[in-house]
Amino acid sequence: MTSQSPQGDSPTSSLPDRGAETAAFNGKRKKKVAEIYQALNSDPTDVAALRRMAISEGGLLTDEIRREVWPKLLNVSTSDPPPISRKSLRESKDYQQVLLDVRRSLRRFPPGMPEEQREGLQEELIDIILFILESNPQLHYYQGYHDIVVTFLLVVGERLATSLVEKLSTHHLRDFMDRTMDNTKHILNYLMPIIDRVNPELHDFMQSAEVGTIFALSWLITWFGHVLSDFRHVVRLYDFFLACHPLMPIYFAAVIVLYREQEVLDCDCDMASVHHLLSQIPQDLPYETLISRAGDLFVQFPPSELAREAAAQQQAERTAASTFKDFELASAQQRPDMVLRQRFRGLLQTEERTKDVLTKPRTNRFVKLAVMGLTVALGAAALAMVKSALEWAPKFQLQLFP
Repeated sequence: MTSQSPQGDSPTSSLPDRGAETAAFNGKRKKKVAEIYQALNSDPTDVAALRRMAISEGGLLTDEIRREVWPKLLNVSTSDPPPISRKSLRESKDYQQVLLDVRRSLRRFPPGMPEEQREGLQEELIDIILFILESNPQLHYYQGYHDIVVTFLLVVGERLATSLVEKLSTHHLRDFMDRTMDNTKHILNYLMPIIDRVNPELHDFMQSAEVGTIFALSWLITWFGHVLSDFRHVVRLYDFFLACHPLMPIYFAAVIVLYREQEVLDCDCDMASVHHLLSQIPQDLPYETLISRAGDLFVQFPPSELAREAAAQQQAERTAASTFKDFELASAQQRPDMVLRQRFRGLLQTEERTKDVLTKPRTNRFVKLAVMGLTVALGAAALAMVKSALEWAPKFQLQLFP
């Protein structure tokens, strides 16, 4: 009888391991689907559980589930979506600009989609945008808005997308839809203080390069829909953002910059070089890890804490983060802060271990993301909507747009 060599045994012995991993993954996914539907079918709907599911690893898993959960996260009724009258909308003052932007949005549609189907969806996209603008004259169209709307259109269809995006536009996206960009600049101004708290050397390098934060503008105002080519990654981030505080996208932007620390520090310290690097967002980011880390950063450095350190004024603004409090109070079962408080009890035990790392001198080039050292499982639970974070801070005095 001949015996197999270790080299011959190795590939065969690894097959059961891969099979076990696949079975474990499928079992975990099946369990999560069951938990989501249990939360959906409870009376009243367990929105806190749905938020946990949206944030935890894998998000909401399928578009079928998203069609049921996204309305719950935004407290939108699915029973009677608004009717849309196409003819009257085409007389809107925004029609020509919206038309131009939508015509340029071909890459946002699935590759291989029949042209006739894609053109029909583009017409629906135009109608949704114009309907929301006509119904809410306080809102002003901005280039990039269509990148958000098309995501909802592709996932939930025209009528439900109209209801969801209208709610989103009057809350999470409200700052971007002002007549001026002042509030958008204000939100961008949170980026550098977040980076400074985690990695002072990286912050100082970027400040010396005078790169500003313009590279992150399209990330923020499109919820990364404009810059990510894989639709699966886009909807995964939308699960996360819809379940969180309106400022979570800027925390996610900070996490991307921090993740690319070494690339940035290896750049020439000038605006052109650093801006070019950061404006080219990698497509192979470890999204689940970054989502977890963004939640950790929000818990460690809530907006109110950053604002107290960075702001020169004391007058609060009526922006998305403050109106979000109204939204929360008016929405049945919308209490994601309860989830955060449970998570935060665990974080208190880790703060002492991270404190000495977070306060290392700026001269240490290898300052690491101590907050990001928390496990993915813990980070996924961070819904990051503490009451103090609902306090909208004064604008920083950075002038991002000359």
